[in-house]
Amino acid sequence: MNEKIRSVLNSLPHKPGIYLMKDAQGQIIYVGKAVSLHQRVRSYFQESADLSPKNRSMVARVDDIEYVVVENEIEALVLESNYIKQYRPKYNVLLRDDKNYPYIKVALSEDFPRVYRVRNYQRDGNRYFGPYTSSAAVDATLDLLNKLFPFRTCRYDGSAWAPPRNGQQPAGWKPKYLNRPCTQYYIHRCLAPCVGYATREDYDAIIAQVILFLEGKHEEVLKRLEARMHEAAEALNFEEAARLRDRIRAVEHVLEKQRIINTEGQEDQDVVALASAEDETCAQVFFFRAGKLIGREYFILQGTRDSSPGEIMASFLQQFYESAPHIPAEIVLEVEPDDRDMLLAWLRSRRGKAVSLSVPRRGEKRSLIELVKQNAQEVLEQQRIKWLSDSQKTQLALEELQAALNLVTPPQRIECYDISNIQGSSSVGAMVVFEGGRPKPAEYRRFRIKSVEGANDPASHQEILRRRFRREPQPPPSPAPPGGGEAGPDGDSLASGVENAEGQAAGFSHDWPLPDLIVIDGGKAQLNAALQVLQELHVEVPVIGLAKEEGSHSRLPTAEEIYLPGASEPLRLPRSSQGLYLLQRIRDEAHRFGITYHRKLRSQRTFKSQLDEIPGIGPRRKQALLKHFGSLQAISQASIEELAAVEGMTRAAAEKVKEYIGR
Repeated sequence: MNEKIRSVLNSLPHKPGIYLMKDAQGQIIYVGKAVSLHQRVRSYFQESADLSPKNRSMVARVDDIEYVVVENEIEALVLESNYIKQYRPKYNVLLRDDKNYPYIKVALSEDFPRVYRVRNYQRDGNRYFGPYTSSAAVDATLDLLNKLFPFRTCRYDGSAWAPPRNGQQPAGWKPKYLNRPCTQYYIHRCLAPCVGYATREDYDAIIAQVILFLEGKHEEVLKRLEARMHEAAEALNFEEAARLRDRIRAVEHVLEKQRIINTEGQEDQDVVALASAEDETCAQVFFFRAGKLIGREYFILQGTRDSSPGEIMASFLQQFYESAPHIPAEIVLEVEPDDRDMLLAWLRSRRGKAVSLSVPRRGEKRSLIELVKQNAQEVLEQQRIKWLSDSQKTQLALEELQAALNLVTPPQRIECYDISNIQGSSSVGAMVVFEGGRPKPAEYRRFRIKSVEGANDPASHQEILRRRFRREPQPPPSPAPPGGGEAGPDGDSLASGVENAEGQAAGFSHDWPLPDLIVIDGGKAQLNAALQVLQELHVEVPVIGLAKEEGSHSRLPTAEEIYLPGASEPLRLPRSSQGLYLLQRIRDEAHRFGITYHRKLRSQRTFKSQLDEIPGIGPRRKQALLKHFGSLQAISQASIEELAAVEGMTRAAAEKVKEYIGR
């Protein structure tokens, strides 16, 4: 701890506020809030502090601390949110691209209000709905609304057609209508106030229905439409009545899709669940209004690798509802958020009414949480697949790796190796292959470790690399005829291969192509072990080690480090690097592939029982015994007569079972 930090710790007030952790370059790396700055900030630097891996890594990089005192904890929460948005610190959980989520705006401040998409929510007297994570979703919703309710979509200034709202027209005022309506009027998607076909009151009634529909109050929309339809029929305006009837049917058709899921009660609810993978978390939100599901959205949070679920949930609620135009009466959560009381007080102040936070453990709401969480997990997988299928991003990632690792060309073929074991048992190796930034599952390979006892990752890596790159002696190639034959880029014959120590030509024992880059899951020890094998086998392929960074006070991982041959310090790519993202995806795929094989072997070993060692008891008899008695213990307690009565068993076989199990 330097003197600068020590002096700040000694001067901290016992008041609420926010604190800014800065590194040696003066960059803000973390923003936090506190009810008591004195207690909260000092807790990071106490010797007895039980810090998370992320906080240990952060504290090791802190060079200076600033703080801002505020009146109360609610102001601290709001100010913290503003600083996080502005500076996006490295160690805070960040809502990705939170400033760019689209909203649907109902421009009530305009004459003949329009309904359209905007990118920013403002408290300006207009109505906003959202945020949505996709512009396509907003456009689809607007198109549906316009099919159901005929509001205008043009950009004309409606004040030229509308009399003043107070009913007092200026002297000589008259509306400046357009010459004719546009196509939207003729396909029944606009009331055409621009040519005087609709009064302000008629148009405002349509906008009121749009707002009710977006709020989820669909029954009220239907009641109003039905009342208008009956009025039109009684006035013998059958054409208008028919249009209203069709609109009612369209609304009912939309509602049928939303009645699939209902919740108890009529209060508005948001249901939030999380799914995490590596350094990202998906927060999925289902929006229930009047008990019916009216929509769902997902949001990606970054920098969550070593954050607790409670911290992630609190960060999401704070960043999401800070700009949300509507806060429901109840928010149903998968996990209890950190600083719950502070969040609850802030949400109540934002809503102006009571808000409840509930974490159900059983019942219908818990089942609903599981459904939302399942959707969040699906989103994460879809995001991964979408990224891998984006050729521009994968090409950018490969070019970034070329520059960062000082490669001659972008690594088109990358092979990654991972070791899986639990306490040294059933060790297996996995090789996954990515070409052009995309996985090639047909070329994945599994290796059961044969020559290594216990948990020894470097030695296990050496074994699978020897098996991957082993060479077999081959007869020397026939000399090419003068002026003929096919030559390689350096003039050598392509058939020449590589010579072993005895001078014989040695080719690989398989036809797998050489990779452009080898990634070893591990740090210096694993990398050095791999280099030793590749040098022995005369394989000249760039190789790196990829490991999670170790904090200075903890062996628990906090971030990614890339180990390069001969480099004293690991390379750390920016968290936003596409190249790093690709390496993480490749490493995760190798881990997934290896652990699946490891679990299979462990399951086979676990299932093996004493029955396998009894002569005359084959798979069918074993299965029949286990099915009849349920367990090995029950079999051991059964009499010879009971054993012999099992289908497929004989008395001699039953006596063998009792003899061996008793032994």
